Amino acid sequence: MKILVAYDGSRCSEAALDDLVAAGLPDSCEAHAISVAEVWLPPPNGAGDVTGIKLDAASERMIQRHYERNRKVVAEAGTLACHAKKRLKGMFPGWRITSEATYGSPAWEILDRADVFKPDLIVVGSHGRSVISRFFLGSISQKVLTEAHCSVRVARGHIEVDPSPARIVIGFDGSKGAQAAVDAVAARTWHKYSEVRLIAVTEEVYPSAVGRFMEPSTQTAEEVSESEREWIELLADSALNKLEAKNITATLHLHPGNPKNVLIEQAEHWNADCIFVGANAFGGRLERFLLGSTTAAVAARAHCSVEVVRK
Repeated sequence: MKILVAYDGSRCSEAALDDLVAAGLPDSCEAHAISVAEVWLPPPNGAGDVTGIKLDAASERMIQRHYERNRKVVAEAGTLACHAKKRLKGMFPGWRITSEATYGSPAWEILDRADVFKPDLIVVGSHGRSVISRFFLGSISQKVLTEAHCSVRVARGHIEVDPSPARIVIGFDGSKGAQAAVDAVAARTWHKYSEVRLIAVTEEVYPSAVGRFMEPSTQTAEEVSESEREWIELLADSALNKLEAKNITATLHLHPGNPKNVLIEQAEHWNADCIFVGANAFGGRLERFLLGSTTAAVAARAHCSVEVVRK
């Protein structure tokens, strides 16, 4: 398994590293830590070499000062990347870990490195250095989550991770995305007695304003709801069997309502450690650059880590 870890030294990125201990990852992985300095470096010998325009001495000195100042920022990013590598090595001695520092737009640099490194999973903190609110996903995390070709874990770990059995929620609607989320969980190595809850959300069916006073209309609404329940239970059977074959206690829970709210509420009520959801679950066909509204909302608002699974 190949993992790309974005690290900027913030509390969120520190928590993201700690969160990996509880992510069920294998003992043997190839990981690459990247830190991005959000600066621009002009050519060290002046812009004239690139543009062909001859600059005066004052402009050359200004560019050189700018270069030297930002070069120090890039050097600091290198120190952060080395720190992330050291921490990962301490947590996962069997991993092969490399690190690098670069500069530019953090989201674009992370995505560019992912195109080269070809990771199975990108790990980002929910926010960078400027945390605004739990109900807003950081712009860098949002862009990576939306545009990456692979799975992305938006980590909200704790500085001290409890090695107790994991509690995992999987958003399940029977789609290929939901099945991919089940496969991702089944492929991991979890602590004994870990539990998984498949959370399926059924659409609430209400009779019309006139029809609610008429027994046939109310009965039809109940029949539709029951039919949807039976369909979800049928689809969930193979998923539950797959998880139980990995010695994971797995159960199906059906709730009426809006998936955006139900997944978050149920995960928080159960004190789940992570939510796994398919990138195209609860929404159907998506373009590469569009993320399902449910998936985006869960990643932004959940109290715990969220792993958006792409195959």
